[in-house]
Amino acid sequence: MDSFTHLMPLVKIILVFICMLLGIRFKFGVGLSVLLGGFVLALLTHMKMDALFYAARDAVIDEKTIYLVLIVALIMLLSGLLEKTGQAGRIMESLTGYLKSPRLRLVFFPALIGLLPMPGGAIFSAPMIREAAEGLDVSDKDKAVINYWFRHVWELAWPLYPGMILGSALCNMSIFKFISYTAPGTLACILLGYFFFLRPSVLPLEDGVHDSLIIPPGGAFKVLKEGLPLIVAICGALFFEGVLSLIFPGVAFEIGVILALLLAVLCAAFANSGSAPVVLLLVRQKRFLSMIFLILCVFIFKDILGACGVVNELARLAGGEAALIAAAVFVPFLIGFIAGITLAFVGAAMPLVVGLVDTMGIQSQLPAWAMLCMFSGFAGLMASPLHICFLLTCEYFKVDLFSTWKRVLLPSLALLSLGVAYFFVLV
Repeated sequence: MDSFTHLMPLVKIILVFICMLLGIRFKFGVGLSVLLGGFVLALLTHMKMDALFYAARDAVIDEKTIYLVLIVALIMLLSGLLEKTGQAGRIMESLTGYLKSPRLRLVFFPALIGLLPMPGGAIFSAPMIREAAEGLDVSDKDKAVINYWFRHVWELAWPLYPGMILGSALCNMSIFKFISYTAPGTLACILLGYFFFLRPSVLPLEDGVHDSLIIPPGGAFKVLKEGLPLIVAICGALFFEGVLSLIFPGVAFEIGVILALLLAVLCAAFANSGSAPVVLLLVRQKRFLSMIFLILCVFIFKDILGACGVVNELARLAGGEAALIAAAVFVPFLIGFIAGITLAFVGAAMPLVVGLVDTMGIQSQLPAWAMLCMFSGFAGLMASPLHICFLLTCEYFKVDLFSTWKRVLLPSLALLSLGVAYFFVLV
């Protein structure tokens, strides 16, 4: 009986996910299904109505929520402008001579946008994937999983991701030393992405279909001209983040991303005549409004999750036998899976790992245990149906969330297995 009571937090989370998946199955919509899961969680944890109200209110007015809403709104405006004005097609046309491999064409933009550490960035590369797949026999579900997976291949090796910064700080390591242990995760993600989504037996494409294409005169200039909004968005975000962190260390990094995206939208608007009516059309579209609603629902769920105490209860599951293994594998995986946010599993699990390593007097093994924690949490994150990039990608391509999720579950578990194997190399 005590064992069952000890596992109750996990049972509650499983019930919440079943409710969400049922809501999605019965076409309630992803946003409403996530919201339903939050209310079910509140009931299961006996959360008072006033606490539920304040958690939902605080989620909606929280600056992180507002930043993400602004980022995704600007991304959708930028991607919509590029798509509706034909500039996205012109970008692909200008790159055609350079990207002759159809597989390279499909992964190029998600991987490029992945260098920009913005929440929900997969919605940025989704229209690019659609353009890249023109003339190729690629289903919307294939586009969705390729866009989602390759958008995140850099996350364990790129020093601008907040989760990596927090992880290195908690381990008292320099960011570059920390990344030297986690960076093989990027190679693992690329190889797993190829094996599960791109290899010829999974995605049969004619590899020589673009071999006859040549780079036209002035090709590099045309790439720069047409791709300027994307260059402004990516380089501008890195620049503004750097400037703001130096001048105003306390300013959120999202401010830099918002400024860069705003400049990119203006750049695309000035480059294409008749952009004003396109912008007005985009902000009234159901897709635009449903994306904003989805973000609000995800953050309401996240705050209910924190307020009801179930994450802390999950973290305490690591307090029994084999505590360090639980803290470095099961806790980060579960929290990554249920929260769908990197900072959630890093913030909850890494202090446990560091504390247990110190208590056991095995400080020399901290890099190996920290790496295992990052791999496990990231695998849970990639397997999470609540990951904002996954939700936005499925929403953009209008694919069934459940069947698409099943396709990313196996490579995510494979990533976890590779992390465990790599741990035994390091330890």
